[in-house]
Amino acid sequence: MTQTPQDTAALHARHQAVLPSWLSLYYERPLELTHGEGRHVWDAEGNRYLDFFGGILTTMTAHALPEVTKAVSEQAGRIIHTSTLYLSRPMVDLAERIVALSGIPDARVFFTTSGTEANDAALLLATTHRRSNQILAMRNSYHGRSFSTVGITGNQSWSPTSLSPLQTLYVHGGVRSRGPYAELSDAEYTAACVADLEDMLQQTAGGVAALIAEPVQGVGGFTMPPDGLYAAFREVLARHGILWISDEVQTGWGRTGDHFWGWQAHAGHGPPDMLTFAKGIGNGMSIGGVVARAEVMNSLSANSISTFGGSPVTMAAGLANLNYLLEHDLQGNARRVGGLLIERLRAVAAGLEFVREVRGRGLMIGIELVRPGTDERSPEAASLVVEAARERGLLVGKGGQGGASLRIAPPMTLTVAEAEEGADLLADALRAAHSMAAAS
Repeated sequence: MTQTPQDTAALHARHQAVLPSWLSLYYERPLELTHGEGRHVWDAEGNRYLDFFGGILTTMTAHALPEVTKAVSEQAGRIIHTSTLYLSRPMVDLAERIVALSGIPDARVFFTTSGTEANDAALLLATTHRRSNQILAMRNSYHGRSFSTVGITGNQSWSPTSLSPLQTLYVHGGVRSRGPYAELSDAEYTAACVADLEDMLQQTAGGVAALIAEPVQGVGGFTMPPDGLYAAFREVLARHGILWISDEVQTGWGRTGDHFWGWQAHAGHGPPDMLTFAKGIGNGMSIGGVVARAEVMNSLSANSISTFGGSPVTMAAGLANLNYLLEHDLQGNARRVGGLLIERLRAVAAGLEFVREVRGRGLMIGIELVRPGTDERSPEAASLVVEAARERGLLVGKGGQGGASLRIAPPMTLTVAEAEEGADLLADALRAAHSMAAAS
């Protein structure tokens, strides 16, 4: 039954009455999404939207993908929950597939229910294996909202406390176009960041546990270093015995188009010791996990379980989704359609003074907005564009420092026609927001 704007407003009031004030909602008039199909969703008032955000990169293949919904329904009809205390065929099946795809030799997989929990588990493994609570992280990074992952997050907008069980040291490299090295060539930039890393290691007590890094910073606004930066870091880390954790929660499964995993753009000195994943593999179901070398994964001496990680239902969804992704070459589609989309958006942005940069790769595209005539980030402009896009039937996300970047990450089955439609809608929204920003 179609709702009225008054019904939506009443639901918003109920939300405010029982949920935390920091649980933010998009839009001045928040949106209730009720169903979806393919790359489209509908709200409670019957409005249809082209979805260019996929529930924060989580609806990786498509809304209501028949292969996934069928797998979930059939497994739920057999048994929904068992826990890791019992053998689980779906969990072993998916783990085998992920191990084979990971590129990490002699790998093991531990399943969780989210990216936050996956990164939390990776930090536990690294600090236990290395007997150290020192962690290297990237500036502008985001790794989750648990106590330990907030402690390594380098993005002020998502860091509510300075308290942490870890000693975190931040190094340069995640944001290519800003900071003290922005004007350098890619080779000079990499060399400067490596020198910064070397210098940072001289400031520690020794025995740093790990570097954790997103190959493309997700919440950070889809920023990234030059290809090969983390390979150069890896060479330094290996000399010190420091582990490399690649946070693939947003970059994994082929979304960047060029690579199946983001770390593969930095593979000059081998794979990471660990990678974490979540979001897209479940196509909306709650799956996360860590892949690690057996030596690292098995370093825990205490007992451990996961009550909901590896659930039969979520594992069935993950297997069906992964099969669909591989059989339909969605990585190739992300490369082809994403390449078209980013070029269209760069052409639009060329005439707009408040667009500082259009960046990204594959179906992972960021647009950074600034106050016209300055290099100052403008979260206000980003909010204007997000609202204007919604009015035109397009959903996009926000991110970056202060929320001044648009995040565009449609389901990876996006067609050329849908990419062109979305580019036209976003171009219109950008122009409208630009006019409003110039007038204010």
